[in-house]
Amino acid sequence: MTHRAGRHFLQIPGPSPVPDRVLRAISTQTMDHRGPDFAEVGRTALAGMKSIFKTEQHVFIYPSSGTGAWEAALVNVLSEGDEVLMYETGHFATLWKKMATRLGVNAEFIEGDWRGGADPDRIEARLRADSAHRIKAVCVVHNETSTGSVSPIAQVRQAIDAAGHPALLMVDTISGLASIDFRFDEWGVDVAVSGSQKGLMLPPGLSFNAVSEKAFELSKTGGMRRSYWDWQEMATINGTGYFPYTPGTNMLYGLNEAISMLHEEGLDNVFARHQRHGAATRAAVRHWGLEVLCRQQGQESGVLTAVLMPSGHSADNFRKVALAHYDISLGNGLSKVADRVFRIGHLGDINDLTLAGTLTGVELGLRKAGVPHAAGGVAAAMDALEDTRITALAAE
Repeated sequence: MTHRAGRHFLQIPGPSPVPDRVLRAISTQTMDHRGPDFAEVGRTALAGMKSIFKTEQHVFIYPSSGTGAWEAALVNVLSEGDEVLMYETGHFATLWKKMATRLGVNAEFIEGDWRGGADPDRIEARLRADSAHRIKAVCVVHNETSTGSVSPIAQVRQAIDAAGHPALLMVDTISGLASIDFRFDEWGVDVAVSGSQKGLMLPPGLSFNAVSEKAFELSKTGGMRRSYWDWQEMATINGTGYFPYTPGTNMLYGLNEAISMLHEEGLDNVFARHQRHGAATRAAVRHWGLEVLCRQQGQESGVLTAVLMPSGHSADNFRKVALAHYDISLGNGLSKVADRVFRIGHLGDINDLTLAGTLTGVELGLRKAGVPHAAGGVAAAMDALEDTRITALAAE
């Protein structure tokens, strides 16, 4: 091992860089998770996550990855043999479907091309055809991390309602929450899934379910056998600020600090910052002469930008060159787009200067790897940042 001067640029679409304030909070001495002082930690975390999900309903916190919260969402409200409707927006939608199938759920996929979010019209048409209401839930990924596309969740709820269908709306917002707007109550979501390592600016290790009263009541008599993931057991003790098993104590310290930071900046300002950085990144990519994977205008993500490589060039080789020469980590392409796509993460605790440094690293890497491109993408991004800043000021 040899020291490399300067900071490493972790610009994958999660885990995102952890701010110093959060790291210091996590390093606080561990306390007794059954002692009297812990109740305030637990209550603060649970109330804080309600504010992030924008809900007055139930929120549960698990010491697990987001995959665990996927499973919790499914097993609490679905039984083996139940039918669910899912939408193929990318790799993570595919993995959620795979999990549902393994659990014995009959998961139907609406086929997508991985270049945009879920289409509410296609969901509505399928639900209208389900006159017997066999479909128990519609499962959609809010921000598809593999492709950089955002699904219009409010419109999906409108589609379910327009079809007159009783299906639950279940949403994976693992990479969307705290980065792009998400409104659990207002949008009529029944179950939402998220994780700590994206917009919440924490290391991996915590996951979340937000749960509507409708879904919570259903879980009292429905769902599959479960123990660790059971919402009812969590709800019984969460009201006191405690958990039914050992929680991620130090991660909860960090979570409370991260929530404070998000509210200090203001959630609307956080969302606007991510949108600006997404727009600036896409301006750079298009100036370089490369193609943004998401081609559905208005559904491009503020969390990350997935970039298609020119024919004959390896995305993985480019990423390897960029890491070796410029100490920048970029996301790889997954499954269907493996080695064809690289992903630029622009989420979490970053500012304009961080983004400019990131895009400089990408442009240097393109040059070093011999990838055909037009120079000046960073300048195009700077112009886009300035234009959006002026527009924002004019609107104030």
